[in-house]
Amino acid sequence: MEALHALQTDLATQAHHFYHWERQQPNKTYLRQPVGSRFMDFSWGEVGRQARIMATYLNALGLPPHSNIGLVSKNCAHWIIADLAILLSGHVSVPFYPTLTAAQLRQVMAHSGCRVLFVGKLDNWPAMKPGMPAGVHGIAFPNYLPASPSPDPDLTPWETILNGYEPMRDSPLRSPDDIYTIVYTSGTTGNPKGVMLDMKAVAAFMKAVEPVGRLDVNDARYFSYLPLCHIAERNVVEVGSLITGGTVHFAESLETFAGNLVAARPTHFLAVPRIWTKFQLGILAKLPQKRLDRLLRIPLVSDLVKRKIRKSLGLNEAVFILTGAAPMPVSLIQWFRRLGIVIQEAYGMTENLGGVSLMPVDDSRDGTVGKLYEGMEVKIDPDTGEVLTRADWLMRGYYREPAMTAAVLRNGWLHTGDIGQLDENGYLTITGRVDDMYKTPKGEYVAPSQIEFGFADNSYVEQICVAGQHLPQPVALVVLSEMGRHTDRMQVTRSLESTVNVLNPHLHTYERVKKVVVVKDQWTVENNMMTPTMKIKRNIVEKQYEPHLEPWYSREETIVWEE
Repeated sequence: MEALHALQTDLATQAHHFYHWERQQPNKTYLRQPVGSRFMDFSWGEVGRQARIMATYLNALGLPPHSNIGLVSKNCAHWIIADLAILLSGHVSVPFYPTLTAAQLRQVMAHSGCRVLFVGKLDNWPAMKPGMPAGVHGIAFPNYLPASPSPDPDLTPWETILNGYEPMRDSPLRSPDDIYTIVYTSGTTGNPKGVMLDMKAVAAFMKAVEPVGRLDVNDARYFSYLPLCHIAERNVVEVGSLITGGTVHFAESLETFAGNLVAARPTHFLAVPRIWTKFQLGILAKLPQKRLDRLLRIPLVSDLVKRKIRKSLGLNEAVFILTGAAPMPVSLIQWFRRLGIVIQEAYGMTENLGGVSLMPVDDSRDGTVGKLYEGMEVKIDPDTGEVLTRADWLMRGYYREPAMTAAVLRNGWLHTGDIGQLDENGYLTITGRVDDMYKTPKGEYVAPSQIEFGFADNSYVEQICVAGQHLPQPVALVVLSEMGRHTDRMQVTRSLESTVNVLNPHLHTYERVKKVVVVKDQWTVENNMMTPTMKIKRNIVEKQYEPHLEPWYSREETIVWEE
């Protein structure tokens, strides 16, 4: 591929790649923004023009060098243009989740010290606005729908800047030691931490991905819908498109998601396990498992069914299909593999750029999270079983948090907080979190995640959290899937009892599930039970149900329904 060959002599940064494609294919579509039934297309040249004008504007504000600049928006074309503008202007990009409350925005804005904030596509900016500190200069993305109101008359409109400034003429390159971005973690426990990632770290990881990331695909297409402020989406979509010169398609809304995905026909696609589960349930709603199994046993019909399912999802041309951010049940990976959808599991965290391991497409080892990237070192702490990582792409540290940095970065090794095992072939297995483990009243340690994995095959269960630190045996709190919510209660009860009966003999006595509680309310980002990346906030969930655990535990039945 031209870009890779042209830039292999150096550790190329995002700026190198952007300048290359801006020059080589100025008229090719880079960003496709759906607006109802039409698209707003932005060519590489037009993205460059707008980013360069915005960079001129940022530099005209008289900010100190390497100032932190915030960005809060759902995924859209101008998210990437703004991020590029910050990069070209020499400042530091600090993206925030678009689901933050005013109090949460205030906390990360104050902590990061951002002097400027890009405000984009949001559900309720007026509710979030009180979290914007006084004195911060705001810039509003343009409205994709002409009839929609301006996000805020106090913000400087994007179009005003485009009409009032000239594009930056030169193409500056940043020092390898410059901070490229500060990524705030999604905050499963406590306040989010600002992970500082420098230019050389990102460039080193981009180099490590080249042999395994299918960056040689012609006409690469990406579908962006998971939060771009999360390291996984930013790596796969933004960085991936900059390396390949590909096209990024966006999802307009939750309601148009399926149609937008089919229209995009991505070659590279990332989904978290919960999305894959929803895909599976959607397929089974139209084609029940018994009928699907029967059709897949008929050779000619099997191929036809597989093609039809892949096309209905929009994945018929996908060559690099990923899952990450949370553990993926092996049974779910195998289920999709039968349909010809080979999902590669990736493992990492923001602090190591999400780049520890990737499942090889031609040598899957189910139950592991894949093989270490070239250049990534891993060792297992002999006392705790914790996974330690070392590579050229570790974070610089936590912004303004030296004590927190020292607690996880020791002697060049990043302490991940995950418990795992590494085999002789470089395949890594994650078995839990150090912080999730708890001690029973009798002193035995319980790893909740290992118990939770045992419910992965039950299609009536969408979310699960094992709790009961002060009880003799664990209690499994479950949220039903859509299928479970529309199934007779007695049938769901029998299914959950069967899962418990199959699972418990494989666990230590003190780990065996005593009760399964079907809770009434779903756990969502909106009710603070989940992070924006769809991870359960275990401590919040446990606190919510703590007063009820003992009464539920004392009930006679194994499956308890919250009334």
